[in-house]
Amino acid sequence: MPLQPPLHANPHASPHADPRADPRAEFADIPPEFEPTSAHPVRVRSRPMAAGVRISQHTHAWAQLAYASRGVLRMMTPGTTWMVPPSRAIWVPPYVTHEVVIVEDAFLRTLYVDESVVPSGLDACRVVEVSGLLRETIAAIDERRIAPARERLLGALALDEITRSAPLPLAVPMPEEKRLRSLCEALLADPAGPGSLEYWAAQVGASTRTIARLFRQELGVSFSQWRQQAILARAIPLLNQGRPMAIVAQELGYQSQSAFSAMFRRAFGESPRAFIARGTGDRAEEGTEDSVLRDARDAASDASGATDE
Repeated sequence: MPLQPPLHANPHASPHADPRADPRAEFADIPPEFEPTSAHPVRVRSRPMAAGVRISQHTHAWAQLAYASRGVLRMMTPGTTWMVPPSRAIWVPPYVTHEVVIVEDAFLRTLYVDESVVPSGLDACRVVEVSGLLRETIAAIDERRIAPARERLLGALALDEITRSAPLPLAVPMPEEKRLRSLCEALLADPAGPGSLEYWAAQVGASTRTIARLFRQELGVSFSQWRQQAILARAIPLLNQGRPMAIVAQELGYQSQSAFSAMFRRAFGESPRAFIARGTGDRAEEGTEDSVLRDARDAASDASGATDE
């Protein structure tokens, strides 16, 4: 499933808009019990999410950490698309407009953080590693009837772990300039497709020099650097599906498995297999998650069927 350009939801749409307009869309009206406050500055919300569900574009006054113990997420923010592998998480500061698409069935835990306790240095979106300590801390905050004092202590620990988490190079920046935007969206759909910079410049009616300058000017990277980021993002769901490495390498335009693995290792510091394996180690709740994910898929299917009628 190729990466797709961001879905352009209406940013002024009511969070209570009729979901029948898009049976696989959800709206960002968070139940009051999960909203962070000065008395409860860190809250956790857990839920299964079926593949294809989209959480419409929205913003809020608190920060959040979206973490899927299994499954792959794609998040769009102004100017950037992020691909989030299983057992990694994406940090979103307060007031940042964002939209989420569930690429593969996921079990999502979202940490909501009151603006008053957001640590310094977390003023930009980032995909981060989820350490074992952070994973267990989030699960502990998610317990029912947690004592307020324990909730505060665990929340402070979770925020400290987030600040220590290593950012991962999984952002794909998106430009505003019309020609460059068109080029980037075409490449996102098929980042391994044929075509040099000269080819793509001709496709959008610009000179090679102009497109090269726009990549540097708008995105701060070269054409080849941007394309590698798009390929890395595309690799995540393919690898998570358990496809043979040679097939993944071929789909991504590499002549050999070793060449793809070398590129991946330079970006992440480990092999593709090791990277994905660490994302499949969190299986303590596998039985429960399997059942609730089945329920989510059934509900999505029922909604689609009702709309068709």
